[in-house]
Amino acid sequence: MAKKNISVDVAVIGAGTAGLVAVSQIMKTTQNIVLIQDGPMGTTCARVGCMPSKVLIQTADDFYRRGFFDKKGIQGADGLKLDSAAVMRHVRAMRDHFAGSMVGKTTRYGERLILGQARFIDSNCLDVDGTRIEAKTIIIANGSRPDIKPEWRDLDGRVLTSDTLFEIGELPASLAVIGMGVIGVEMGQALARLGVEVVGIARSGRIAGLSDPKITGAAAENLEQDLELWSGHAADLAAHGDGLLVTAGPKKKQVAAALVSTGRVPNVDNLGLEKLGIPLDARGIPLHDPDTLQVGNLRLFIAGDTSGREPILHEAWDDGRVAGYNATRQDPAGFKRRVPLHITFSEPNIAVAGRRFKDLEQDSFVVGRCKFSDGRALIRDQNRGLLHVYADVETGRLLGTEMCAPDGEHLAHLLAWAIQQGLSVFDVLKMPFYHPMLEENLRDALKHAASRVQEKPHFPEMAFCEKK
Repeated sequence: MAKKNISVDVAVIGAGTAGLVAVSQIMKTTQNIVLIQDGPMGTTCARVGCMPSKVLIQTADDFYRRGFFDKKGIQGADGLKLDSAAVMRHVRAMRDHFAGSMVGKTTRYGERLILGQARFIDSNCLDVDGTRIEAKTIIIANGSRPDIKPEWRDLDGRVLTSDTLFEIGELPASLAVIGMGVIGVEMGQALARLGVEVVGIARSGRIAGLSDPKITGAAAENLEQDLELWSGHAADLAAHGDGLLVTAGPKKKQVAAALVSTGRVPNVDNLGLEKLGIPLDARGIPLHDPDTLQVGNLRLFIAGDTSGREPILHEAWDDGRVAGYNATRQDPAGFKRRVPLHITFSEPNIAVAGRRFKDLEQDSFVVGRCKFSDGRALIRDQNRGLLHVYADVETGRLLGTEMCAPDGEHLAHLLAWAIQQGLSVFDVLKMPFYHPMLEENLRDALKHAASRVQEKPHFPEMAFCEKK
């Protein structure tokens, strides 16, 4: 589009998940919109996040399974070899497939799509590389980027982030993973299973967002079967020959490369927000209503990673719906958020649904627990892990769960749905449980919690027939 003055009903800054969903919602009401994108298209999830990481994880899990073949009478697994360059080509090919689909969903907006850096002139006016855009409403949804110390950026490409990991030609011989959040855990374990010597560094000792000490311990124990794990000290990096020297407290190790996964920074620093005279938090994010996503009383909304919420696709999707809905209405509506759900695709999966252990008041809840040492988990060679469910001490209403469990991605979904429906452990125990399934282990945890609830119903784990 030629440089000129443009007047629209809504301008959306950012063509990521939140921005694209917002546009689709807005266009149910008005077609007079622009979508502004600076940088590569394809969404963070498809291009450098959810999708390429899962391709790498699946490849690692497939290769890792060879270690169980011999005991089952499947011979010749020791002849399987890994071509790490081919692995990364496969990851990029799949990444390009997923990202290409999202690029298509972006470019279809034609002249409504404007490429360039948006900066605020005032609360209803933007400059995009010389094009002036006046909008009745503006949505900020331009995502986030990996957080990395400035001094580490100059270490000759030996320091990777989630933005650059999938571009490497072949896997390094050794790797330090700094930060054991979701990305660090997933990529650290996957790369270790592909033959990379990995040391993971968790400064706080927390792993993948877990807060329950026993579940954290189980997760650490499982990770240590694949990689070396350091906890309790911040990491530092320095050039050392052709590689790096990583140190954390008294520990040090020479590695070929490092993956920094210490969080993400919202892309708010180049928007010119200082011109709006609005209050910002410590990260520079405009203070906003979490229910409506509106910034003060302005016709300005903020959505997705830019809002400072955890960078999870379904949260960005919901933000886009809320911001898009409110962008064309005079009186913004507040929306109730779904039950929180977080999944780390390690093996076993690490998952959190509902309220975390650390957010519950002491003596207000009971814990139901189960292990995965037998049954279907044993048959699948996945007989490790621990699951806790949290229920109200008086009524048994489900409050939350933390787990390191095989098929935790599915168990967490079931529990999130039950929590959102306001079900109790007794309600869920009336549901069908097939044998032999990992859900039977979940039933054990529910029964354990039920036995500790104060107000126990005195009838079997089934519903009575209605009286005729």
